[in-house]
Amino acid sequence: MTEVAQARAAVTPLAAPLSSAAPRGAEIIVRGLIRNGVDTIFGLPGGAVLHIYDELWRFRDEITHYLVRHEQGAVHAAEGYARATGKVGVALVTSGPGATNAVTGIATAYMDSIPLVVITGQVPTSTIGTDAFQEVDTFGMTLPIVKHSYLVKDVRMLDSVIDEAFRIAISGKPGPVVIDIPKDVTAAVCDWTKAVGGDEPSANSHQFVDHDRIGTVIEKLLAAERPVLYVGGGIVTADAADDLTHLVDILNVPVTPTLMGLGGFPSAHPACLGMLGMHGTYTANTAISECDLLLAIGVRFDDRVTGKIATFAPNAEIIHIDIDPSNIGKNKQPHFSVVADARTALRAIIECLSEKGEGVIAASIERREDWRRKIEGWKAAAPMNCEHSNDEIKPQALIEALHRVTGGDAIIVTDVGQHQMWAAQFYPFKYSRQWITSGGLGTMGFGLPAAIGAQLARPEAQVIAVVGDGGFQMTNQEIITAIQYGIPLKVVIMNNGYLGMVRQWQEMFYDRAYSEVDLSISPDFVKLAEAYGALGLRATRPADLEGVLREGLAHPGVTIFDIVVSKEENVFPIIPPGQDSLRMILK
Repeated sequence: MTEVAQARAAVTPLAAPLSSAAPRGAEIIVRGLIRNGVDTIFGLPGGAVLHIYDELWRFRDEITHYLVRHEQGAVHAAEGYARATGKVGVALVTSGPGATNAVTGIATAYMDSIPLVVITGQVPTSTIGTDAFQEVDTFGMTLPIVKHSYLVKDVRMLDSVIDEAFRIAISGKPGPVVIDIPKDVTAAVCDWTKAVGGDEPSANSHQFVDHDRIGTVIEKLLAAERPVLYVGGGIVTADAADDLTHLVDILNVPVTPTLMGLGGFPSAHPACLGMLGMHGTYTANTAISECDLLLAIGVRFDDRVTGKIATFAPNAEIIHIDIDPSNIGKNKQPHFSVVADARTALRAIIECLSEKGEGVIAASIERREDWRRKIEGWKAAAPMNCEHSNDEIKPQALIEALHRVTGGDAIIVTDVGQHQMWAAQFYPFKYSRQWITSGGLGTMGFGLPAAIGAQLARPEAQVIAVVGDGGFQMTNQEIITAIQYGIPLKVVIMNNGYLGMVRQWQEMFYDRAYSEVDLSISPDFVKLAEAYGALGLRATRPADLEGVLREGLAHPGVTIFDIVVSKEENVFPIIPPGQDSLRMILK
């Protein structure tokens, strides 16, 4: 027998469909995904996961696999899918470099509490620890950046591991779960399954709240003269946006969302102060400095929000509501706290308020009339305005134009950098999950593949990736993924020829020493789009901007916009790193 024939004989028994009732591990995995409601998966095959891909081919009518061009793109696309829906996103990658390429996406999801299940291939169990080809300790490597990590060495455990992984990913504070599976386990035939040891998380654990503590929150809220609601991604994760708006309509309390909380409260609502933090509004940051009660819901007091933590909300009694008890007091010690998810807490607050009577609520609102007038004065004194130019496209004007042509209804997915902040500042958001971005990890390259996932999750919606010329070049290979599957991806490149945010910091804090930030030598993005088979459009003058946007958004396929903007425009306001919010630089 020739070497080729021997190789075929060795592989064929494993790849052939089974005639017996007992499934092999790979089939258990795919059936487990389908059982947990998965119909979309992103991945890139390799040797260690070929048995799984063989089963995906068999079950292709029940689960659709999208072939990406880099494993980082697979996880970001799964994130975009999860962020747009609240469902668990799923990615499948091979061992070794497949797993290491996925790490950035896993860490991105972990920092932003995004539910993912990432399945990684592993070398056969007999070769683990021998430095086998494409071996890496995926279990150990991912432990710090996951809610849970598995290395499954027994095929009989696969069924229960899959189910448990989905429960862990979505329950409580969501996050990514990694399942590392050796190739021989996916090939092994299983005649029975056994339960995974340990307690199972309760999917309903977030529904419980201490009503006595909620009562205390209400008393403090009603008594405050200068309250502010500081809300974050927990509002979006818990699908609590309607409840938050209901509470604000009852009490007329001002609200400031974090970067991750955008969309969780309508930007156009009269009570909205705009985003707070390093690039937040003058109104929001000033209100935080002067409030006497800060009710923080679904936030973690991130350094980009607080600046100098010791002086954050210096005059306020702080109440912190969060689903994760480890978040409470981790960065800023509150005076009072409640462990609960945002929706449960808000509904409990609203219910208890209904027992207070209209007179009590009216008196509280009247007591805060001076506070309301003060806030309106700050809004008028320092609005978030854009200076327009007839000669060059201002980045802020680009976002304003994008808002006009989309009617403010598009799902905006961004990369990380100046464009991200301008989009946050100048695209008012109407609804939850309309804003998708990498917050905690700040991952360049996130935007384009995440937009693919979001568009597949929300096919009826207009999804637009807003990226910089730097981040775009990190994951632009995924354009071909959109082309291959007919995904109407729209990518707006804010092209200023720099790593913009780094350049701004070098200008402001490093005496304009522009060290290694020049991206003027970059591809012709229009030609690059055409090479992929996409429509490429460019705008360099303000007079052409809106027409170009309308033309490209109307295109039924993939459109790449190269929008050349002012090279050295800076994001303002800005709070210098380590300073308090009263040290804002407005311009």
